[in-house]
Amino acid sequence: MDLMTILGGFCGFGVVVYILHVGQMTKFLLNPEAGVLIFGGTLGSVMISYPWSALKQVPNAMKMMIIPPKRPKPGILIQRFVHMAEKARKEGVDSLVSEMGHMPHPFMQDCLQMILDGLDHETIADRCERDILATRHRHMQVSGIFRSAGTYSPIFGLLGTLIGVVQVLRNITNPSAMGSSMAIAMTASFYGIFAANFLFLPIASKLSFYSDEEVLSRELIAKGILSLHQGEAPWLISKKLEAYVSFHLRQGGAKDYQAAA
Repeated sequence: MDLMTILGGFCGFGVVVYILHVGQMTKFLLNPEAGVLIFGGTLGSVMISYPWSALKQVPNAMKMMIIPPKRPKPGILIQRFVHMAEKARKEGVDSLVSEMGHMPHPFMQDCLQMILDGLDHETIADRCERDILATRHRHMQVSGIFRSAGTYSPIFGLLGTLIGVVQVLRNITNPSAMGSSMAIAMTASFYGIFAANFLFLPIASKLSFYSDEEVLSRELIAKGILSLHQGEAPWLISKKLEAYVSFHLRQGGAKDYQAAA
């Protein structure tokens, strides 16, 4: 379970509720019409922007926010490659068949299977590259859905404000009707800005972070498999992979990998 997501949700929501309560504005912001406009309009825009093949991944992405996927640290991957390199040198590449059911990452198992199938170096490199590109593209699509929602919702908030202002002008001679119209105008902007900055954009940022972690793991595995295929020494594989992780971190990669690297 991602504790930071839960704590951040309680913190952000709690601060907003507290400020509204202190200012005695809570009852004025409970406006279902504004909520329908913002969230319904945002949903409609997202559905127009993305096909069903991308939208059907949204529930899994939401689940990932609370229960993030478990990925092996780079140090574990490097240790496994060193172990396999030592075993291949002593007993031959075919001896790695016994390792197939003990891989820390599914992609590592797929790559090892390519070596055992006797594929050449260029074919393995091409397949690994294609897999990494497809993974990155798929993750960018999902995070892009929430990023787009974060762009649309404030615009629908502005639209709600304009609708409320028009209603105010239409009911300018009726003070009681003006009050409800002004409430829609104000709450629509609040819902739009709140949804964008507290829901959609933070989700997009965290999904991008998880995507960086997954891509780093796959790139590390690809480099390790290619080194293993070439029969490089275990110590050389270890140094090459550690250097790659260090370079990635210097370029601003996944920060929580630093300890393991």
